[in-house]
Amino acid sequence: MRIKYWFLVFSLIIAFESSVRADPRAFITNQLDNSVSVIDTQSQQVIETIKVEGKPAGVALNQLKKQVYISTPEGGGFAVLDSEKLTKLNKIKVGGASLGITADGKGELVFVADWYENSVTVFDTKNFAKIKTITVGKSPSGMAVSPDNRWLYVANRIDDSISQVDIKKLTIRNTTKVGAHPFGIAVDSQGKRLYSANVESDNVTVLDARSMKRLATIKVGARPYAVSLALNDNLLFVTNQDDSTVSVVDTATLKQIEVIAVGDKPEGISTHPDDQKVYVANWFDNNVSVIDAKTLKVVNTIKTGEGSRAFGEFIAR
Repeated sequence: MRIKYWFLVFSLIIAFESSVRADPRAFITNQLDNSVSVIDTQSQQVIETIKVEGKPAGVALNQLKKQVYISTPEGGGFAVLDSEKLTKLNKIKVGGASLGITADGKGELVFVADWYENSVTVFDTKNFAKIKTITVGKSPSGMAVSPDNRWLYVANRIDDSISQVDIKKLTIRNTTKVGAHPFGIAVDSQGKRLYSANVESDNVTVLDARSMKRLATIKVGARPYAVSLALNDNLLFVTNQDDSTVSVVDTATLKQIEVIAVGDKPEGISTHPDDQKVYVANWFDNNVSVIDAKTLKVVNTIKTGEGSRAFGEFIAR
């Protein structure tokens, strides 16, 4: 009887520890520190700092393989991190200046945008062999994958356009003009709408994610950098670099409904899996602002490293 009792207690302890380890973590690239700060989103504290050389900037998640990919523009490639052990596993050479980075929904591919070579290189995630290099528009930056894993979207900054890539064929299906210098992009959870932050025109372009037709243009703050959706896709959050603010857009009316002051030079933005907390990396203030999407208030500020950028989806489940 006592053996069964202690077995039960031990099982409960293991289950509890597993649930604690399962808390989402935010991976914040600190470009000037050559490091990545790891934030435990439950305690909202930095629990580890991982050294990554090459001026780390972009972040991509492989939830299935428990890996995080960090682009290194001055390292000409990307680093592979273990999202559970918080260690660096590998360093992959791409060439040029890699910035935008993302992974497919099946955890089988990683896409790396080369700012100088005007291309996206595709790697498998088994041994990180190069599969193909796709020529896109000038200075590709932000990327996103559709929920059905059919399309890769690439923002071509200098060309003022977004390319739609067929993931199965690894060929471009369509390219659509948007605002001036698109950078961060996001697709909604239904795969219906694509949102593009246009740095030089101070607005957000809304596209039909399938047909790539323009649906609307929304005026936001100065030099919008990146976007993220929250509250069941009902709100869009946009970082405005030169205003040190985040614009909040109602996706039903496609109107800006609020402007939230955050840290200096906000860049990367990502929504917690609870769909309510929105994390913003502030480049000049070396910290992260946490916004409550329901109250539209900043509820916490977390100190990170120097030059926090976190460009991409950076909160691992």
